[in-house]
Amino acid sequence: MAVAGTRQRIVAAVHGWEKVEIRPHRYGGLELRLGKRELGHVHGDALVDIPFPKAVRNEIVAAGEAEPHHILPKSGWVSVFLRTNEDVQRAIALLERSFHLAVAHHRSAAAEP
Repeated sequence: MAVAGTRQRIVAAVHGWEKVEIRPHRYGGLELRLGKRELGHVHGDALVDIPFPKAVRNEIVAAGEAEPHHILPKSGWVSVFLRTNEDVQRAIALLERSFHLAVAHHRSAAAEP
């Protein structure tokens, strides 16, 4: 069973992150973006999907922080099913990790000649 109010909690958490846009996602739910890069998306109060480089994704799955993506399990994406408040906090932490990776990638791309 999903945790009621999860989507609003996640939106409130990421709302203050610099330059993050929140908009409808093409497959339903809400998408979180930093420029052209998707940080993840929220499907109602039940599920969050987050992209990572494959090595990071493997580390996250091995640590039990998330599951392989529910539809594309061999991709760099992970899924967090929001069944408890701890799941919600973990999803927010993973979205923040995705955000910091995106910021670092943007900075290194901007520094390249």
